[in-house]
Amino acid sequence: MLARSVKRFAGETPIGRKRRARKMARLLADTHPDAHCELDFSTPLELAVATILSAQCTDKKVNEVTPTVFAKYRSAADYAAADRAELEVILRPTGFFRAKTDSLIKLGQALLERHDGELPGRLDQLVALPGIGRKTANVILGNAFDVPGITVDTHFRRLVNRFGWVHEEDPVKIEFLVADLIEKRDWTMLSHRIIFHGRRVCHARKPACGACTLATMCPSYGTGPTEAAPAAKLLKGPRAKELAAQAGVDPELVPDAAVLTPEAP
Repeated sequence: MLARSVKRFAGETPIGRKRRARKMARLLADTHPDAHCELDFSTPLELAVATILSAQCTDKKVNEVTPTVFAKYRSAADYAAADRAELEVILRPTGFFRAKTDSLIKLGQALLERHDGELPGRLDQLVALPGIGRKTANVILGNAFDVPGITVDTHFRRLVNRFGWVHEEDPVKIEFLVADLIEKRDWTMLSHRIIFHGRRVCHARKPACGACTLATMCPSYGTGPTEAAPAAKLLKGPRAKELAAQAGVDPELVPDAAVLTPEAP
């Protein structure tokens, strides 16, 4: 099945790939109307902090920790003057807490020194700040400043390669290649939708191919089970039964536990 899918798209032209990518992007919008940034925040600085904390940590765990962080540290000056030991204790549940503490303190200091304590809204200025790489910068731009950006996390990288949109592992190259396929206005939401799809349908080890709305347009169809029953059991998240129905699969095949299963980071 997988070999046939790969062969079917082997002679695809660049314009054909772009058309297929845009059709898949529209289907993803229909499939995941609930897609959004899953980190809780109310200011650009809060989003920057939450995104830094999300490295090697689930969004759920970050959202459990950040209320304490945001209540105590409200400004760049607060982070710059933070007691290192005290902040480490708060951040410990997110993992790599010493490095994250160092990043937040240095971020606060850099914002005071370079930007009067305010988080800038430009990519070049963001990536020059401690703890903020290109992926984090695009998250901040797209969700706090409404500036379109493509966030290449592990889910995004895996899926766009499976989709045959790119054949590349370097995140920056992937960002530019996908940007050439998809209209700029859709970049931020596309990132959310692909991440949702990666967490709920197109899993790393065993994707739910037989319960995927993108099946007919995906050259990797067959990587996971293609029969309805085993595929439906792989769907996860609060809309797992709806995802099955959208793919033409009996939602009763989805175990009730799948709806409550915590999503992978």
